Amino acid sequence: MADLTLAGKTALVTGGSRGIGRAICLRLASRGASVAVNYVRNDAAAQEVVTEIQEMGASAVALQGDVAVPAQAEDVVRRAIEALGRLDILVNNAGVIRDTLLVRMSDDDWDTVIETNLRGAFVCTRAALRPMLRQRFGRIVNVSSVSGVMGNAGQANYSAAKAGLIGLTKAAAREAASRNVTVNAVAPGFISTELTAGLPEKVKEQIRAQVPQARFGTPDEVAAAVVFLVDEGSAYITGHVLVVDGGLAM
Repeated sequence: MADLTLAGKTALVTGGSRGIGRAICLRLASRGASVAVNYVRNDAAAQEVVTEIQEMGASAVALQGDVAVPAQAEDVVRRAIEALGRLDILVNNAGVIRDTLLVRMSDDDWDTVIETNLRGAFVCTRAALRPMLRQRFGRIVNVSSVSGVMGNAGQANYSAAKAGLIGLTKAAAREAASRNVTVNAVAPGFISTELTAGLPEKVKEQIRAQVPQARFGTPDEVAAAVVFLVDEGSAYITGHVLVVDGGLAM
């Protein structure tokens, strides 16, 4: 028998067309949630996710918009509410990387990552919190990273943004707790996505050697953690960072 514990709930996933975001969209839909799939450029990929969700029997809509642009981020939340009727779940997953050593990092490298990964989550959270507080229910999950927990060479911008997401998570959790709105974060480690697929095999071996489980995680394993945090069984968990990394940050 299908587990439809999220039936009747609606969700917006930013950066939902590929990788971890796609897996989150599909997991939420498999539990019965209606899903708004946000994307920036790849309309075809977003439509594929929508089709997969509809084939499960759930409702879905693709919403174009760049969360790095505050007006577009707010508009994505507004259109998600219009399309789905309400908003119960927000997953701030959209992210970019501009990796390079700090001494070589340009202002643009810094700004681009901060604007998408941190400010985008802030603007979407602010827009989503208003209706969630009014309806006295909401679940917000920010996709951080072990880079934000322990730092990573060559990722000063990314680590700063992901660490900032953890701070945002905890502050928002304190502000929203009395209205039955929880705010949590997941912090993935090395996950098999399009980004890691292009790494040389020698680099992959070096990464696996750092992970106690000696393997990369899967997008679906991260998605499972997100669904756990939005499920009613986790209603008493807020301000928490759930690390999904095979033991890397231990």
